[in-house]
Amino acid sequence: MPVDELDTRILRLLIEQPRTSVREYARILGVARGTLQARLDRLEREGVITGTGPFLSPAALGHPVLAFVHVEVTQGHLDEVGDALAAVPEIVEAFSITGGGDLLTRVVARDNAHLEDVIQRLIRLPGVVRTRTEVALRERVPFRLLPLVESVGREARAPRSGGRETG
Repeated sequence: MPVDELDTRILRLLIEQPRTSVREYARILGVARGTLQARLDRLEREGVITGTGPFLSPAALGHPVLAFVHVEVTQGHLDEVGDALAAVPEIVEAFSITGGGDLLTRVVARDNAHLEDVIQRLIRLPGVVRTRTEVALRERVPFRLLPLVESVGREARAPRSGGRETG
C-alpha cells in the first residue's frame, strides 16, 4: 500500500490547500517539518504525487467546448499517430484504449466550428482511419482524487485478518 493515514492527511492538505508552505502543512498536521518533507519526497519518488502547479481552465482560456474524440488507427501506426496528436495544441489528453477505437482524446475548442477544424486536422493525419466525436454538455463530476485518497487511507487503517475467524 503506497499511502498510510499520515500520507492521506498530507495528500488531503495538498489538494485542499495547494498554496500552503511545507512549514505550515507541518504545523497543521502536528509533525516535524523534516518528517513531512521526507513523506513528500517518498510520495513523489513512488509516483503518488506526479506534479505541482496550477490547474488551468480551458474555458477561461477561451476554449469552452469540450469533446472526446475516438480515433481509429491503421494497424501498426499507433505510435506515429500518438506522436502526431501531441503536436495538436487543442488535444489536452490522449489515451490508447480498448473497445471502439484505438485512441481516446480529450479536445478543447473555442466553438463548434473550431472543433470541426480540429477534427478535420485529425482525419488528415497519416494512419488515421476515422474519428467519432462526443461533445460534453456539462461537467457532472469534476476531476478529483480526494475521495480516492480517503478511500485508500481508510483501507490502510482497516485491520487485515491474516487467518480464519473462529467463534
